[in-house]
Amino acid sequence: MIELLHTVPLFSRLNMNQLESISGICTKKSFKTGTVLFHEKELGSVFYIVHSGSVKIYTAGSTGEEKILSLMKPGDSFGELSLIDGKPRSATARTLEDSVLISISGQDFITLLKTHFDISLGIMQELSTRLRESNQHVHDLTFLDARSRVIRSLITLANKNGIRTGSTITIKMTLNYDEVSQMAGVQKPILIQVIRELQEKQIITMPGHEMKLDLAKLRA
Repeated sequence: MIELLHTVPLFSRLNMNQLESISGICTKKSFKTGTVLFHEKELGSVFYIVHSGSVKIYTAGSTGEEKILSLMKPGDSFGELSLIDGKPRSATARTLEDSVLISISGQDFITLLKTHFDISLGIMQELSTRLRESNQHVHDLTFLDARSRVIRSLITLANKNGIRTGSTITIKMTLNYDEVSQMAGVQKPILIQVIRELQEKQIITMPGHEMKLDLAKLRA
């Protein structure tokens, strides 16, 4: 467990003794694809860290339509807001593929923040990053046209979840077209139209369940 924790950015600044104390309050568990970890508006009791796999964080409207807020990859953490402010969950979390997660109970998590400033600082930095991303998303929806929003969303997915080789970023596509269109804030037909355009220009290729984004061609 200690070696696993050391790979998590949130704990990367901690020493071995600190990691040992944290490992004692952690639980590692495997989850199947499509498992709901918690629902929007329910009280929070657990903090999660993704060890492997991926998790989508989303809200649902009255008609059942989903809005994806973020995609969590290995090393990412989530579920802390409800534990910190004591209010119900602001979104739902569901695994996108078979995943292994590390969990810490709410009470142990709060104690962790009180005793380890490095972790508290890491949480604040993560929340600040999410706030900046939310502000950028609002800006995009307000000022960018549909095509630009799709391209920006694909670049964001690539930067956060892809593997870069030279000017090409390879992304394992755990999201379907409906989910990507929700992230971009466009209708699915528009998303498909833009992706076909990018494929024709060989800016993106989609072998199997992957998407390859050629940054050099995109800049050109």
